[in-house]
Amino acid sequence: MNTAPARLPAGRFSIPFTNLKNSVLGLDFELSLVFVDNIFSKRLNRTYRGKNKSADVLSFPLSKKSGEIFIDLITAKKEMGKFQMPYRKFVTFLFIHGLLHLKGMKHGTTMERREKKLLNDASNYSRYRHRDL
Repeated sequence: MNTAPARLPAGRFSIPFTNLKNSVLGLDFELSLVFVDNIFSKRLNRTYRGKNKSADVLSFPLSKKSGEIFIDLITAKKEMGKFQMPYRKFVTFLFIHGLLHLKGMKHGTTMERREKKLLNDASNYSRYRHRDL
């Protein structure tokens, strides 16, 4: 089992976590974002969901105005090919997916449309914010 740390690749495009969080959940929502490995992810998934495997993203509402998102960077790196996305874009997608679950959305067409829109917005924000002058 690979336990080497997985990292977001260096580069000039950052992921607009705060903007995405505020767009989906609002300014008053308190969010913890934690990057974990596949061992910790598997433990969380087994404890809270009864599934004995790692999960690329897990989200836990703590109250109406707070929650946590755990993104397993090792599992994400393994699964990004299924979604045909580069690593950084897939991590952004996982964050968006977790946000929408905290918002109360369930898997389905409506959630998928919202994910695509937010992912597109995040890409546009990154290009605009870091463009060469």
